Amino acid sequence: MKRILTLVFVSALGGLLTLGGYKLFVEQDTQKESLAVEQIEDTPIYVPTNTSPILNNTAVTPSFVEAAEKSIDAVVHVKNTAVVSGRYTMEDLFFGRSSQRQQIGTGSGVIISPTGYIVTNNHVIKNATEINITLNNNKVYTAELVGTDEGTDIALLKIEADEELPFMAFGDSDNAKVGEWVLAVGNPFNLNSTVTAGIISAKSRDLSGKNLQSFIQTDAAVNPGNSGGALVNTNGDLIGINTAISSRDGSYIGYSFAVPSNITRKIVNDIMEYGNVQNGILGVVGEALNSKAAERRGIDITEGFYVSEVTEDTGADKAGIQSGDIIQKLDDVKINKFSDLSGYLKTRSPGDIVSVTLHRDGDKKIVPVTLLRKNMTIIPIIGSVKNATEKELEKNNLEYGVKITDLIDDKEFESYWKENGVDEGSIITRINGQKLYTINDVEEAIKKRSYNQTFQIEILNKEGEKVVYNFR
Repeated sequence: MKRILTLVFVSALGGLLTLGGYKLFVEQDTQKESLAVEQIEDTPIYVPTNTSPILNNTAVTPSFVEAAEKSIDAVVHVKNTAVVSGRYTMEDLFFGRSSQRQQIGTGSGVIISPTGYIVTNNHVIKNATEINITLNNNKVYTAELVGTDEGTDIALLKIEADEELPFMAFGDSDNAKVGEWVLAVGNPFNLNSTVTAGIISAKSRDLSGKNLQSFIQTDAAVNPGNSGGALVNTNGDLIGINTAISSRDGSYIGYSFAVPSNITRKIVNDIMEYGNVQNGILGVVGEALNSKAAERRGIDITEGFYVSEVTEDTGADKAGIQSGDIIQKLDDVKINKFSDLSGYLKTRSPGDIVSVTLHRDGDKKIVPVTLLRKNMTIIPIIGSVKNATEKELEKNNLEYGVKITDLIDDKEFESYWKENGVDEGSIITRINGQKLYTINDVEEAIKKRSYNQTFQIEILNKEGEKVVYNFR
């Protein structure tokens, strides 16, 4: 028994000695090693974190109910009936039948006054022989075409109703911001009053590649039939007319485009007052700046519009704007690309004074410029023409005519005209029999010409002879 107790005591003592040695030597060494490692570590990097409480989704996501209620009854269905020429078949030739067929097209429109004025796209009603409007309450009216502007794809219609109609007020598209919520309201696929939501993806978009357009780009779903419908902000204000879809098959795949409301309002007012669009021109030629353009020009400014040429007798010329100036603002609108400049000018009229902020030789200048009427246009097979002065007409014993300023940039046509005594300075007096007093007459004559009609041009050549040229 005594031997067993001795054995237990020795085992316990051995365990105590082992534990004490571990605590005294091993654990202290480990702690020293850990402390040494911690001392040579870099200072920790702290990533900022938002620890504020998560809000209810209804607090951060806008409600579209009020905007939809304001707009849905003001958006209409537009149906146009057009007569188009099809290809002749053997049966048509044999029986002497016409190849013309009726073609039905559909789109959308927006009522902009209680008296029945409606805005839509020009391409929705182009060549229409009859236009029918269906309201959201299913009432149908026949519409009259008041006027169009092909350049911006806007058309104005009018219907006569017995009661005041629901309408939409124009908003200020210049105040619309990228990232802002918007609604697209229209009649896609002939479905009445469809509302889709998205955000403004970009502004001042040009799809033509010719600096002719200035669209609002949005990711709200727009499909065939939406053309001419409303782009609406969350207040229910009209900030654009839906016009184009960026797609290979004509259906929505991500982006759509709208004519800004400020441009639309200007066009509508002009059509109502003058019957056509009155464009005010600044009178500058140049390019939008970026890093490559700045390097090529030898300047260190990468934003703005570089003026390479100032057109004679324009507002810019009279205000003293020079070649080499960089336009950075028109009034309060920042100019980064040509579509910013052209888009803002489309909202202004001849006679308006625009405050031009520009950079010249390291200095900032603000120059007031009076916009003038457009005095130049292009005849496709000849080139640029402008209004002839009274002295130029008297010199040639003419009562009317427009002057050629630049021959077309085509070697074949240019050599043809010069061989026939037609050059810069020659006077064009008629197109298809219509007398030309101003460039407005030129544009009207070209617009009236049908696709298959002969292009007949009467020109006073260098010999003082009026010669009529016919083209097909």
